[in-house]
Amino acid sequence: MNRKNFIKQSALITGAGFVLTGYTSLQKGTTILGSNDTINIGAIGINGMGWSDTKALLRIPGVKLTAICDVDQNVLEKREAEMKTEGIKVKTFSDYRKLLDQKNVDVVVIGSPDHWHALMMIHASEAGKHVYCEKPIGNSVGECREMVAAQEYYGNVVQVGQWQQSQQHFQDAVKFVKSGILGQIRTVKVWCYQGWMRPDPIVANSTPPKGVDYKSWLGPAPNKPFNSSRFHFHFRWFWDYAGGLMTDWGVHLLDYALLGMEASLPKTIVGLGGKFAYPNLAEETPDTLTTLYEFDQFNLVWDSAMGIDNGSYGRDHGIAFIGNNATLILNRGGWEVIEERRSKNKVAKPLVKPSDRGLDNHVENFVNAIRANDPKLVNCSIQEGAHVATVAQMGNISYRSGEKLYWDPVNKGFTNSAINNKYLTNTYHNGYYLSLIHI
Repeated sequence: MNRKNFIKQSALITGAGFVLTGYTSLQKGTTILGSNDTINIGAIGINGMGWSDTKALLRIPGVKLTAICDVDQNVLEKREAEMKTEGIKVKTFSDYRKLLDQKNVDVVVIGSPDHWHALMMIHASEAGKHVYCEKPIGNSVGECREMVAAQEYYGNVVQVGQWQQSQQHFQDAVKFVKSGILGQIRTVKVWCYQGWMRPDPIVANSTPPKGVDYKSWLGPAPNKPFNSSRFHFHFRWFWDYAGGLMTDWGVHLLDYALLGMEASLPKTIVGLGGKFAYPNLAEETPDTLTTLYEFDQFNLVWDSAMGIDNGSYGRDHGIAFIGNNATLILNRGGWEVIEERRSKNKVAKPLVKPSDRGLDNHVENFVNAIRANDPKLVNCSIQEGAHVATVAQMGNISYRSGEKLYWDPVNKGFTNSAINNKYLTNTYHNGYYLSLIHI
């Protein structure tokens, strides 16, 4: 099955839905906004990329920020003051459910930690809002499935924050790969070496900083004492909240590998790695990980490392499509084609540098889809986001279980039922639960 067919069939995958106790604003049908209507946005999780996404949206004429939400009052006050200097008055909330109840919010930007994405996206859809959701969309395969089901049921416009899908040089590179000029592609290498990303040292548990609603930050995650090494940016190195580099950067890079090869899900997955560089620091996710994915006609290799920059081909990140005639190398800095010296059909292309801003293109595409009331117009749909997030989660599951995994496309799970039971769907805590109410 190719990527297109996988995405088409994702609607048939069912599972447990997500419902938050006490949230009752359930409705089917989103607000229809025409070309001249103001689009009012509310932003949830505004400390990092959520705020970058919001500011990019505000550069589009006809888009207005009306509400912001964060569980950290310090961040909330900082953003409120920033907007005030620009002459923009916004309502502030610490509870995202109250933001969703606002009649003057048409669109929701979700920039929370990963373990909150599913609940917030599904509740926003239930509340009749269009959604821009940061990547990765879900923190488990089960969450990804349900987010797809929610969008297809409610019919709202959902854009996943994999903004490279809207950048021209990425699109051009994939067209070149699909042209066949590279010859048979036997291996695709994807790597992410991030020297600036280092985990925090282990520190003692403490009380949450003043102004932080830590209970709300935890949400469905296990109830553990506050620890500064697990908070804000560093949440991504802990399984309760995220999936390390594999899901943080992997969904960007694996996305284009899968697009170029028109690939669906792998047959087998082997993830090998560990805390090789920083065994005494706080992170749970591996600082070094190599994952091999087997597809029908090619292998895909994921290679990641924290704390160093010397990745393949002298680049700290990228995708390499290795063909019989040439190798195409693609990353955020551009793309080029390196000839295969033994090929009789030599092809080469010098570096093509970026000519546009991917994030700006991405949010503009999102707004255009909203004004056209057509979810199919987005460049990175929830279906596509679910696809690549699922592949990334597969790599993490293999690593965590210590098992070579075999995927069963008929039953839509691994052949090992014990692995399915333990890893496919997260266990929710603190009164948050799974339900079939909206399916």
